[in-house]
Amino acid sequence: MGRKGFTIGQLAAAAGVNIETVRYYQRIKLMPEPARPLGGIRHYGEKELSRLRFIKTAQGLGFTLDEVTDLVRLDDGTHCTTARDIAAHKLETIRIRLRDLRAIETVLSRLVRKCDSHRGAIRCPLIEALQTRT
Repeated sequence: MGRKGFTIGQLAAAAGVNIETVRYYQRIKLMPEPARPLGGIRHYGEKELSRLRFIKTAQGLGFTLDEVTDLVRLDDGTHCTTARDIAAHKLETIRIRLRDLRAIETVLSRLVRKCDSHRGAIRCPLIEALQTRT
C-alpha cells in the first residue's frame, strides 16, 4: 500500500478479486466508496481491504451476499448472538444440502452400477430411469 492507500486495482489485487467485483459491492452498498478528491483517484485503506477479505471468506463458507450484508451490519461487537443465529441457520441449511447430496450420490451410484450390469441392452437404464422420474 502506498502512502495514500490502495487504488481500486491494488485493492482488488490484494484481495484476489476483480475490480468489477469491488465496484459491484459498492453498488449494492456492501463496500464503502471513498470520496474522490478533486481531479484525483479514490484511495482505499486497510479497513476496506479487511472488509473485502471478510466478504470473500464468508462467501467461501457458503453465505449469500444478502447474508454477508446482514453480518456486516452486525460488525460492531454488540450483536454476537444475532451473528451466531445467522451462522447456525447457515449450518442447518448446509447439513440439509449435504443430506440431499448424499441421497443424490446413492441414486446415481445405483444407476451407474445398473448401467454396468446391462451391457449390450437396447435401452440404457440410466436414461430410462431419468425419463421415468418426475
